[in-house]
Amino acid sequence: MAPTWPAQPGMAANYQAAPAFTPVQVRQNFGQPVPSHSYGTGTAYTTFHAPAAQTNMYPPAAPAQEEPPKKKIEWPDSVRSYVSRSFVDMDPSIPKADIEAKLKETITQATDKGILFSIDWSTMPLPQQMIKDERARNSTLPEALSQAHISDTSHPMTFAAAVSGSNSKKRKSSDFEPVPAMASGPAAPPPWRAGGRLEDRVTFSNDRRQEPASTKSKFQQKLEKRQKRFDGGYKSTYRSPSPPPTRGPVVGTSTELLKRYLRLTSAPNPANVRPEVVLRKTLVLLKKKWSEEENYNFICDQFKSMRQDLTVQRIRTDFTVEVYECHARIALEKGDLGEYNQCQTQLTALYKQGLKGNPTEFKAYRILYFIHTANRIALNDILATLTPAEKKDKGIKHALDVRSALALANYHRFFRLYAQTPNMGGWLMDMFVVRERLSALCYICKAYKPVVPLRFITDELFFESDADAAQFIVDYDGRDLLSEKDGDIVFASGKGYQIFLDHRAAAFSRIDIKGQI
Repeated sequence: MAPTWPAQPGMAANYQAAPAFTPVQVRQNFGQPVPSHSYGTGTAYTTFHAPAAQTNMYPPAAPAQEEPPKKKIEWPDSVRSYVSRSFVDMDPSIPKADIEAKLKETITQATDKGILFSIDWSTMPLPQQMIKDERARNSTLPEALSQAHISDTSHPMTFAAAVSGSNSKKRKSSDFEPVPAMASGPAAPPPWRAGGRLEDRVTFSNDRRQEPASTKSKFQQKLEKRQKRFDGGYKSTYRSPSPPPTRGPVVGTSTELLKRYLRLTSAPNPANVRPEVVLRKTLVLLKKKWSEEENYNFICDQFKSMRQDLTVQRIRTDFTVEVYECHARIALEKGDLGEYNQCQTQLTALYKQGLKGNPTEFKAYRILYFIHTANRIALNDILATLTPAEKKDKGIKHALDVRSALALANYHRFFRLYAQTPNMGGWLMDMFVVRERLSALCYICKAYKPVVPLRFITDELFFESDADAAQFIVDYDGRDLLSEKDGDIVFASGKGYQIFLDHRAAAFSRIDIKGQI
């Protein structure tokens, strides 16, 4: 930038512009540069010059000394014989890799302690026995901790106990008892007092590093872990494989008429399964108890137990159909749609096998069930399978008329059909008649204004009395819509459309039922 003051003669010749950058020499070592304090004329800054000689901050490392070659170990004949005996009569439950690892660990420890030639290898336990002892100690760890003062003499001593007393990474009950040292060398100090690596001085409560490599699949390990969790503790680290399934169905031998339902967690025991002869007597007894006591929880539990016995014995006869039909009717009567739908699903498969029963009756129930659950896809599928003969059946024809009335929003015809339901279809219609009454009230509020008699509501929506109709309106926030006029109770239909519209939307929300098809 040019100066703002006037230029003087002779001044321009002495003025030099400062360079855009300062040149710096490349450093050849890690020495600290020494700045030069001489400033030349016309130069803003001078360069830094490194000293000619500078002592290096990091002296060169001393050459590494070569390690002396390891001395070759001459193995005694007793050790060679011990190794040979380790691979004779191998246990199939112990992998060969685990035996080799334990054998290497045993010989290495003896070599490091300098007692390789002084140990009586003829009496030393084999690696297979050491691995079995470790498994036994791991499986009985809770009992061993609670009974630490009792010494275990049923198994031979392992190499760690015979050589160094307490040389294991895991603290055991033997760590708290004095172990005499062998004459061949001094006893090693406990791991929490000895030096060395940190991981060797840490006491592990459940050290898994000493466990032999498992040959089980991931599924078996998860199944074993789940079983231990239910047993309340880790009782065993080895679980024998499950016996192969028997060929053919189970044949029951139990003679008990009544039996609680328990979900199977293993193969069924024939002694706890009732044959078909006993199950027929049970069905007669349950029908009698239901007509006398009507204890649904007890009856449902007994029917589920009967269905389980039929399933495990693969009994699929006309008697099986009778059991499922009876249970389905009782579930409908008590409004248990979950159990009813499970029975309905099995009955559909049994009817396809040509077994005798009441297929048209339960097909009509199935149509009404799909109307209740608003499952239009399943409803269209079942309508497509109906034959001309089935459409003439009284129950199916009634179910089709109900579907037609709802599709046309003809609430007058719907409630006339509701009053004439054959068989046990009325129990299914009871489950969705409330939402249809709310929908009908919305149509009445838009078509009849300003008021209608309460008797009209009672007759159209098929209430048993005016009191029931009034209670229904009050339950859905319509108390202010009822009033008395000329000695009669009237319903202010002109003001109730929005009220019942909101309740209808909530009633037609998605239905989620346990066991739905």
